[in-house]
Amino acid sequence: MDAIRRFLFEDLDVRGAVVRLGPAWQEMQAGRDYAPIVRDLLGELAAVTTLIGSNLKQPGRISFQLQGHGPVRIMVVDCDEQLRLRGMAKTGGSVAPAPLSGLLGDGRLMLTLQTDGTARPYQSYVPLAGETLAAIFENYLAQSEQTPTRLWLAADADMACGLFLQKLPGADARDADGWNRVQLLASTVKPAELALPAETLLANLFAEETLRLFAPRPVRYHCPRDEAKVLNMLRTLGREEVAEMLAAHDEIVVQDDICNHEYRFGPEILGHLFATPSKLLH
Repeated sequence: MDAIRRFLFEDLDVRGAVVRLGPAWQEMQAGRDYAPIVRDLLGELAAVTTLIGSNLKQPGRISFQLQGHGPVRIMVVDCDEQLRLRGMAKTGGSVAPAPLSGLLGDGRLMLTLQTDGTARPYQSYVPLAGETLAAIFENYLAQSEQTPTRLWLAADADMACGLFLQKLPGADARDADGWNRVQLLASTVKPAELALPAETLLANLFAEETLRLFAPRPVRYHCPRDEAKVLNMLRTLGREEVAEMLAAHDEIVVQDDICNHEYRFGPEILGHLFATPSKLLH
């Protein structure tokens, strides 16, 4: 099951979460034909976006976007408060295996948070400081939340997984060595182990610690077709511009990159979008 499970070290004031994405991750990459290095990086971004998005307390959507001038031009994943995911990557051609800095170049990480009822989304930007996506997000969380955080991420064609640990303010008073101890234990995890069920993974890593494991929250991929939104976009262009587009190409093709949907409209769309109001005789 695609799910996130939160847990708490009862005696340490350290919290954490485990995310495992299978079918949802496979749907996100279906039909994309990503190079393995791009696919795996997008999977890691999907896992960490789910981990952070699970903290949304009100209806809204959180989005993380990696931008750069390397072979990977843009990578974005967003998640709403119901843990519905969508995402995609764009490249500048073929992509060979390379360090993260080589894939993205002089890039940056952008957070966008849109909550229902707010006119403008909140946005923030941070440089890509780190040679792994986990390190980049550890640096981001250290700046944004001022709380020590560790991440372990892994992805392949089948699964996208992550382990999250965060030190709470009272941790040192409870156990001065507790935070260092659980970090060291977690650092022994192998990428393949992150795909284990949460109970098994946590028992393997923290056998001597007292953990409270909370009920799973389901995660799913959600990117339905939305023709009405596309038609409204065309309507805002005006009749003249839409007519020019049809005259030049016989049809209008709109590609929804993030959901990988294609919309095609022929000349009949003019009458549908810009119908002349009927004149009533009195």
